[in-house]
Amino acid sequence: MRVMKWSVIALAVAAGTSQMAVASEQSESKGFVEDSTLSLLARSMYYNRDARNGASRGAKENGYSEEWGASARALFESGFTQGTVGFGVNAYAGALWQLDTGGGRRGVGMFPENEGKDLTIANAAVKARFSSTTLTYGSQLPALPVLAYDDGRLLPETFEGTMITSKEIEGLELNAGRFTAFNSMRQSGRDSGGSPEGSLKSIDVIGGSYAFNEDLSAALYYSDLEDQYKRKYANLNYNLPLTEEQALGFDFNIYKSDYNRQVGGGDNTIWSLAAKYSVGAHAFILAHQRNTGSQGFNYGNGDGGGAIFVANSFLSDFNLEDERSWQASYELDFATFGVPGLSFKTAYIWADNITSREDGVITNTNGKEHEFFNQVKYTVQSGAAKDLSFRLRASVLRANSAVSDVNIDDTNEVRFYVNYPLSVL
Repeated sequence: MRVMKWSVIALAVAAGTSQMAVASEQSESKGFVEDSTLSLLARSMYYNRDARNGASRGAKENGYSEEWGASARALFESGFTQGTVGFGVNAYAGALWQLDTGGGRRGVGMFPENEGKDLTIANAAVKARFSSTTLTYGSQLPALPVLAYDDGRLLPETFEGTMITSKEIEGLELNAGRFTAFNSMRQSGRDSGGSPEGSLKSIDVIGGSYAFNEDLSAALYYSDLEDQYKRKYANLNYNLPLTEEQALGFDFNIYKSDYNRQVGGGDNTIWSLAAKYSVGAHAFILAHQRNTGSQGFNYGNGDGGGAIFVANSFLSDFNLEDERSWQASYELDFATFGVPGLSFKTAYIWADNITSREDGVITNTNGKEHEFFNQVKYTVQSGAAKDLSFRLRASVLRANSAVSDVNIDDTNEVRFYVNYPLSVL
């Protein structure tokens, strides 16, 4: 497998050397102010999670969680000063407000645990660019397969550290970084020691992606999360146009993790292969995902809640030890029927072969779970409310006792998002 991975990246670099960009990004800089952008986002979110079949969230709590809140965020990104090396800054500010919940209904991670009902946050980063390579230091929103911020609640996670991004070769993006602290989605202070979502001492990441052409791309990444694991990731994505309105797409993802003794030791390999057939307004997806190794795929504890780029990640991530899962889903774009901006997705995922442990000892090897997922989204296309979007998603998850005893219980979940983005600059 290692030979295959390195042969892919070697081919990407060799192919890209003949496609050097004609003009660098820095040579086209218009200036610190002239290239600046300021974007705003107002969000309201309702989250309902109902644990079924007698499950509860604790000794003194029932299994019902319900939270509703609102947030606002602003992101300023300056341009770069002109010259051989350009300099700039990024600044981010956000606030969230609790609209409705209660002590007996909290439990889905939307609001601070020890900082009151509301929260404000502000941070910044400085950046420098030479040619088409940018160095950024400070607060960032990384979106890499091995380090990805989570934006599934009211405010996003942010990470503190250094990142180098290079786009010197057309189609090839290289990334290298080190991060030593992060803000969770419900935390105002930079915390490298322990938040509700885990802790981060440090994480080192390196890798890149290459687009061979419009239809074929590949990616390779590596990360080292201190005291937890070392992880490798690879992706291959291919789109095969069949006719003007038909296409067949394939997406393959694989992670290989080696865990430190502090988190149980051992290893995990998780991979997924998805095939998507698109015809006009319709899309049909089949996917298979599989785990092997001595434990499941762990993430979200310092590497970001979005760091799982696999096919079968919904309410459940289907990432338990030895788990095998299959997905059948359908997507519909209503633009063809005269309603642009309206889309629908439904998916059914079922899994078996899950291994359960207690104190490291295997207790069951026949765990099963299945999920029924539905989502509808509408985005306003024009007028004063252009880009205002509404998204409703609902999941029904069920599992046998071998799974629910060690993982998420039987759950009915509903999330409703209202997003209103504005571009000021």
